[in-house]
Amino acid sequence: MIKNLEMDKCLEVLGNNLIGRIGYIFGQSPFIVPITYFHDKEQKCIISYSAEGHKMEAMRRYDIIALQVDEIDSIEQWKSVLVQGRFEELTGIDAKLYLRRFADGVREIMERKGVSVPKFIKDFSSTLENRGVPTVYKLIINDIIGKAKER
Repeated sequence: MIKNLEMDKCLEVLGNNLIGRIGYIFGQSPFIVPITYFHDKEQKCIISYSAEGHKMEAMRRYDIIALQVDEIDSIEQWKSVLVQGRFEELTGIDAKLYLRRFADGVREIMERKGVSVPKFIKDFSSTLENRGVPTVYKLIINDIIGKAKER
């Protein structure tokens, strides 16, 4: 049976994970790509970063974006959360502050899950290796909805 998730369960899924799929519009087409993210409960936003490219160009042009995060145990048991909101690029001291929140948050989740924790921010993503300084951004949350299927 598929049911709606209560808000506290949606926030639990967001807070226990660090990989999701961001959806954005480029031209007249939707795109969905995986990202590493951190859900900042205090600031009520999703924090991430990216090298310059297609995704950043698209989100700057049309700032309505979404993030989907899943916890899938089996075809009969899963949770899925959809966050809808607005892209905001961060610069200067704000970018540094939020990148620090991101790194600390992701490290904490990885430690909780018993996963090897990278020492440097560049180790979260190999795509940044030769592409310069990353752009830090946040998804300002407008709505969160979730679904679950249980046995």
